[in-house]
Amino acid sequence: MAEENRSWGYDRVVGALANLGHEVSDQTVGNVLRRHGLPPAPARKHTTTWAAFIRAHLAVLAGTDFFTVEVLALRGLVTYYVLFFIHLESRKVDIAGITVHPNEQWMQQMARNATMEGCGTLRDCRYLLHDRDTKYTISFRAIIESGKVKTLLLPARSPNLNAYAERWVRSVQEECLSKIIVFGERSLRRALSEYVAHYQAERNHQGKSNVLLFRRVTQTRHEEPVQCRERLGGLQTITIKRRREQLEESRINIWQWPVARCFSSVRKARLRD
Repeated sequence: MAEENRSWGYDRVVGALANLGHEVSDQTVGNVLRRHGLPPAPARKHTTTWAAFIRAHLAVLAGTDFFTVEVLALRGLVTYYVLFFIHLESRKVDIAGITVHPNEQWMQQMARNATMEGCGTLRDCRYLLHDRDTKYTISFRAIIESGKVKTLLLPARSPNLNAYAERWVRSVQEECLSKIIVFGERSLRRALSEYVAHYQAERNHQGKSNVLLFRRVTQTRHEEPVQCRERLGGLQTITIKRRREQLEESRINIWQWPVARCFSSVRKARLRD
């Protein structure tokens, strides 16, 4: 009670316990709190943990981050930078942009797109978490804050403070990008688009009570046939129920494993060169 309600004093905790049928004195409450390293209410209410801040502002918080993808092009492997935003409460992910050269002008345009009135990714957010990557320039932060979104610069070497964004990077890398060879920017955009659609509408999330984030079918009839739908040439397989007239679904084919050894060989050759 004292951790979750940091302004509660000893007497307030005593009253809350009495509501639950536990009769204790305020001295007992004080002894228990001191034993667990919790200060009295006057000192406790002026200190807020990062986890408590995240919980209190979850609905208006967004995170942003970069990750890189090695793309096979005619001139060899090319490193692409992917910028994304994630809304912490809903876990909705938006791929803001993909580029080889994330310079200041490109970042300024991404900030304008994200804060566009009525349709920007950050339209319902008030805070944006990001690390100290130099790509988040002063001009980028100024444009974001002009859209009434405060940027929160995280301490150095603290990826745990932007854990939702870091976890999404791990998911897209492990479940998608590490299992395919991407030929060109167009294939990269298609793969990310398909994975984001799968992530938000077809993938159960343990952190959200193991449910779908944005369920497309609200009612399921038991008599309807069961269909297996594939994404990315079978990389993602989803079992769903469809009406009989909707059974035909398109498949998207992208080169994938077992040609990953070819990709590894090309990468090693590049490193040797």
